[in-house]
Amino acid sequence: MPRNFVCLLVGLLLWNVSLSSANGRNLIELSSPTNKLEIIIQDIDGFQQIDIYTSAERLMGVQSGRFVFQEGELEERFIISEVKMRSGNEEWKPVYGEKNKISNHYNEKEVTLTSQSNPNKTMKLICRVYDEGIAFRYVFESGFQIGDKIINESTRFDLDNNYAAWITAKSQGEYKKENLEDLKGLAERPLVIERNSSSYLAIGEAALVDYARMKLSKSIEGNYSLVTKLDGDVVISERSFATPWRFVMLGESPGELLENNYFVLNLNDPNQLEDVSWIRPGKVLREVTLTTQGAMASIDFAERHQIEYVEFDAGWYGPEYDDASDATTITVDPKRSPGPLDLKKVIDYANNKGIGVILYVNRRALEQQLDELLPLYKSWGVKGLKYGFVNVGSQKWTTWLHDAIRKAAEYQLMVDVHDDYRPTGFSRTYPNLMTQEGIRGDEESPSIEHSLITLFTRMLAGAGDNTNCYFAERVTAEMGGKAGQMAKSILLYSPWQFVYWYDRPIGSPNKTGGAGSNDAFIIEGDDLDFFKSLPTVWDETKVLEGAIGEFATIARRSGEDWYIGSLAAKAGRSVEVPMTFLDKGEEYEAEIYYQGKQDLNENRVSKKNALISRDTILKQELEADSGFVVILRKK
Repeated sequence: MPRNFVCLLVGLLLWNVSLSSANGRNLIELSSPTNKLEIIIQDIDGFQQIDIYTSAERLMGVQSGRFVFQEGELEERFIISEVKMRSGNEEWKPVYGEKNKISNHYNEKEVTLTSQSNPNKTMKLICRVYDEGIAFRYVFESGFQIGDKIINESTRFDLDNNYAAWITAKSQGEYKKENLEDLKGLAERPLVIERNSSSYLAIGEAALVDYARMKLSKSIEGNYSLVTKLDGDVVISERSFATPWRFVMLGESPGELLENNYFVLNLNDPNQLEDVSWIRPGKVLREVTLTTQGAMASIDFAERHQIEYVEFDAGWYGPEYDDASDATTITVDPKRSPGPLDLKKVIDYANNKGIGVILYVNRRALEQQLDELLPLYKSWGVKGLKYGFVNVGSQKWTTWLHDAIRKAAEYQLMVDVHDDYRPTGFSRTYPNLMTQEGIRGDEESPSIEHSLITLFTRMLAGAGDNTNCYFAERVTAEMGGKAGQMAKSILLYSPWQFVYWYDRPIGSPNKTGGAGSNDAFIIEGDDLDFFKSLPTVWDETKVLEGAIGEFATIARRSGEDWYIGSLAAKAGRSVEVPMTFLDKGEEYEAEIYYQGKQDLNENRVSKKNALISRDTILKQELEADSGFVVILRKK
């Protein structure tokens, strides 16, 4: 067991379970640890029906076990032949995260399924019930061989009404609130569904490592049913004898779902790295000029402002979309910069100041040169890589990407995966995967409303590299203002938090080309003190209030300090939040950054100080499409 992995195993029990029956059908019951949820599993016409209940009502039915294994064949039918019970209760400490310890408490049933047409062919249905939700996966056993192909897996989620959901077809697409029957095409996961004002569901996928990606579409078999669609066939291999987990999370509010997003991590294997001392979260400044002058200015700025990394984006080794570009060389793309860039000198300069360097590499170079690049970059003193425009979706590219993350760990290189990749919890297993995009971030100039949708949907899956902007014109023109950007850096979690995405420090030359039309300088002022002190990982997280697309207030603790971020979308509002989570008998000095109407008009951030205790109700007026932040430090 890795030294850094702390696990307190309270109970892990396994025993055979007898089957009850109703109307000739096997019935298997399984409850969560505190009986908050219950599922009933039964055979229906050769498939397995999983019904999900709370103490008050039935929430959903899931028809599972629907696989096609041969081209042109019908779905093969299996029946329940044996059941075993298991319970797990552990507490583990992540290398980093939104909280410093995680409870993994569940009851599980391992259901052996036997083919109706071939009694020598079996697979297992593994069902887990947590208080936070339910999850299930398949393990292919006797009668299956390496090389066998899964043509289709069509798990169906049956709901009882035409509920509203927040839907996007692509991981970086725009979310729309639509009713289920209006779904056209595919929906990205996790898919959040509002049953009513006190009942929310999220359907998703965890531990997608060596399989084809799942998305959801409207089923033709039920009025309000959703069915899984795989991104291509799956070939069974030594590493893909089990499917990813399919899950349904449940919460009384969007905030409860978000607070429980560790659920996805719990469905992944524990940390596989013995030494994690080299894995370091932190803030990241992108160097946008690709010049030695700009790099030195960025490193000096990062040192002054406690930014841990400087990242060199596309173009440092040539045109990123040209297969001939050699990522073992330092050959600046003239369309992005005239140079010169002495990258090795810059890396040495950065390391001497305690600043890490991250290099962007497009998937074209990665696919051709990965095994050569990783030891080379390690020898240069590089700390991490940003994998750009990776292929995703199919089993082939899913496997390739996770292998590329494993290989990076061998050379103590951290990874940020950009573009269409959406996480399913692999950062627990290989915590050198720091963050990923798969998010409609600030490069797309999302409104505050959209960021508040992203918070309660995409962020259930894990860390999101939102490429936070601050001085760029789009901040005031389209994204609600600077205080809102401050709030987003707290609300939208990422262990590598990019700041000042389109901006460059004074002393840098002009930017020639590259992404984004903005080319702003960073103007030093008191407001930058907020980002200077900002942590990127947390010991505790509390969602104090929230409504999808409307507003949110979240408090996060780092050590003894608390950071609070709050956003309001289209309508202004009076925020009133009790501070009951603070320590009893303690007084805190509060720094509050906000923008009133005049501040927004003049593009400035105001700051005020206050004394706050556990008995305080935090009050702040928010303009429409604005935000505020609070830093609380014990006196």
